[in-house]
Amino acid sequence: MTLKSVFVAALAPLTLSTTLLFSQVTTAAEVPPGTKLAETQHLTRGIGAEPSSLDPHLVSGTPGGFVVRDLFEGLTTEDPDGKIIPGQAERWTISDDKKVYTFYLRKNLKWSNGDPVTAHDFVFSFRRAVDPNLASPYSWYIELIGIKNANEALRGKVKPDTIGVKAIDDTTLEITLNQPTPYFTKTLAHYTTYPVHQATVKKFGKKWTLPKNIVSNGPYKLTKWVVNERIESKRNPHYWDNKKTVIDRVTYYPIESSNTELDRYRAGELDITHTIAENHYKKLKKTIPDEVKTHGIVATYYYTLNLLKKPFDDVRVRKALSLAVDRDIIAKKVLGLGEIPAYNYIPPYVDGYEAVDSPYANMTQEERIKLAQKYLKEAGITEKNPLKFQVIYNTLEAHKKVAIALYSMWQKNLKHVKVEILNQEWKTFLTNKEEGNFVVARDGWNGDYNEASTMLSTLLSYSKQNYGRWNNKTFDQLFTKASVADNPSLYYQKAEKLIQEEMPIIPLYYYVSKNLVKPSIGGFTNRNPLDNFLSKDLYKIQL
Repeated sequence: MTLKSVFVAALAPLTLSTTLLFSQVTTAAEVPPGTKLAETQHLTRGIGAEPSSLDPHLVSGTPGGFVVRDLFEGLTTEDPDGKIIPGQAERWTISDDKKVYTFYLRKNLKWSNGDPVTAHDFVFSFRRAVDPNLASPYSWYIELIGIKNANEALRGKVKPDTIGVKAIDDTTLEITLNQPTPYFTKTLAHYTTYPVHQATVKKFGKKWTLPKNIVSNGPYKLTKWVVNERIESKRNPHYWDNKKTVIDRVTYYPIESSNTELDRYRAGELDITHTIAENHYKKLKKTIPDEVKTHGIVATYYYTLNLLKKPFDDVRVRKALSLAVDRDIIAKKVLGLGEIPAYNYIPPYVDGYEAVDSPYANMTQEERIKLAQKYLKEAGITEKNPLKFQVIYNTLEAHKKVAIALYSMWQKNLKHVKVEILNQEWKTFLTNKEEGNFVVARDGWNGDYNEASTMLSTLLSYSKQNYGRWNNKTFDQLFTKASVADNPSLYYQKAEKLIQEEMPIIPLYYYVSKNLVKPSIGGFTNRNPLDNFLSKDLYKIQL
């Protein structure tokens, strides 16, 4: 089988080009010459909520993701600008049919306890992620990225050890896909594909992620976990790029209140916040403009409708609720941090995607409300048959503001609608969504990689992120066709139009990242389109 380098399909000579490219890759912190580093390299950062888990195959949601990305590392990783670069693998090749990837691990990789990291660890971990007995909330991701037999393994039709992942030797890993997937290496920077230490997992079971037990392969090692208070980690001396890592210790604070987080930032307890309190944004822009960091990211804020709950199985009811919402008011007045009103699910600036027009975006709000009232009347919603439902959202001032705004708009713009809004703590909220214990729920999706499929995949009939249980075979087929198409954007556009027609979710706005960053923090580029930043890429400056 003839192999081509993934990076150098159009370059020659092959070996020289590969070597040159890797020599230019930015790995850990790049400290400019002449920079005076602070004596104490202790980073404190907000993560928004208590993580659901620190197991790479069980974590769900951004709070846990922030920590897991510091503790573990996959075959690929991201640079500070979000570009895919080698992680645990130093290079890889692709077969001529573009279905077989061969990864060559770095020499002398080690776990935090000094054990060698091998290709066998990755094999164990990929198999674990698709094992139905584990019930990973992200198991569908392995199927999504197209690994051979992952679909069958997830459904118990074949054993996990039959999926297309095998170790050629200790440092060579081969992954076989069902079909060519151009964005495959992008997907491997996600924590679901990270390796876990087999002996530790088997010895301690569900308690393997406790600080006294955990073994990890990333730049940091967990040292303390006080639930709902803080999580602490320190540098992993066995990490392959430890010499370039500058931050020695990281403390993560699961602060759900953005106002409380701001208070602690002002008090000097936080170097980087998870978000910015909307009611303070304008003042902060005036008083500390250099510390306010925002930029557009691949993420959409929306509300999920449970299609298994009547009358939300009626598309007219779903469209009525969507059209009655004034997105301009939510994005520009309720929030006002640069959010972009959204009528589609896929952000318009995703790599390689040409956005489709929404039939509702160019209407006036009055026209949308009139159409919403028509749909609701046709659905049989009357004074004697009112629409009553509960909305759940997780704790955060911004979520509360949006929920109140929607409540007000639905009550004002639609007749015979009665809404109750309910705040829930993050873990309870997440469990209720996963188990379908809701009618309407606050939702949002931050892309796992910079390609349109990362958004659309959450609405596949078999996706565990499809909390509303929308099941559309045509949508699933379009997604599958896109994965093998020369121009997948055409299929993504058709899939987006199906969402417009059936409205299983209510897109509200496209996210922007919102962080306050102390002047003493270096290496924070504010350019990652997935809003990922790794502690190992940062450093503290002596001011």
